[in-house]
Amino acid sequence: MFRTTLMAAAALALAAPAAASAQAAKLNDAQIAHVAYTAGKIDIAAGKQALAKSHDKAVRGFAQEMVRDHTAVNDQALALVKKLGVTPQDNPTSASLQAAGSAKLKDLAKLSGRAFDRAYLTNEVAYHKTVNGALEGALIPSAQNPELKGLLQTGLKLFTEHQHHAEQLAAKLK
Repeated sequence: MFRTTLMAAAALALAAPAAASAQAAKLNDAQIAHVAYTAGKIDIAAGKQALAKSHDKAVRGFAQEMVRDHTAVNDQALALVKKLGVTPQDNPTSASLQAAGSAKLKDLAKLSGRAFDRAYLTNEVAYHKTVNGALEGALIPSAQNPELKGLLQTGLKLFTEHQHHAEQLAAKLK
C-alpha cells in the first residue's frame, strides 16, 4: 500500500507539483489507499514496459525489482484494506496520477535503445523523489490509521533505496 501511495503521489507530483501536495494533504485513509494502489500500478506498468523494451541487463534488473516490489506492496495494501474493511475511494489525486502515468508510458513507448533506458531511469528517479516527498510531507502526516501510517513509513525507506538505485543506474548511462 505504501509503495502504491508513494508512486501515485509521485506521478501526480510530476504532473502538477503544487497540486500534489495540496491534494495529498486533504486525503482520508480510504483515498490514500486508492492513491497508493494507483501509484503502484503505474510503476508496475512502467517496469513491464522497460522489460519489454530494454536490452540493458542493469535496466532490466531494476525493472524486475520495481515490478516485484510494487506487486508485493500492492498485495499488502489490498490485504490491509480488506482487513480494515475499507473501500478505497477514487479521488482527484489518484485520477491525476493515472492520467500522468498513462501519458508518461506513451512518451516512453516512442523511444528505444539507450534513449529509452535513459528516459526510463530519469523518470524513475523523478518519480521516487516525488513519492518520497509526498510521503514525508503529506501522506504519512495525513494517514489516521496506525497500520496504514506504518506501511507508508516502511515504504518511504524502501522508496529511498529505489531512488538511490535509479540514480546510480542513470549516472552510469549518461
